[in-house]
Amino acid sequence: MNRGELVAALSERADVARKDADAVLTALAETVGDVVAKGDEKVTIPGFLNFERTHRAARTARNPQTGEPLEIPAGYSVKVSAGSKLKEAAKGK
Repeated sequence: MNRGELVAALSERADVARKDADAVLTALAETVGDVVAKGDEKVTIPGFLNFERTHRAARTARNPQTGEPLEIPAGYSVKVSAGSKLKEAAKGK
């Protein structure tokens, strides 16, 4: 399902205009992005998804073609985990 299909499904299910559903989806993505960028708290949609910023330590990796070691600097990543209702849906229940 792409963004257009998601917006159409949301507008149909919530009985709102597609423009409004698209605005809500955009606002949700921006809000989650802002909170994750700050990194001081995580976003939880109970039973569905959790978003949180994590720190990745510096490490040494290897170039698969040459075998040369590469230094990868420390940085940040995003951890997204599924909630209980989403996990049950994935099982087909």
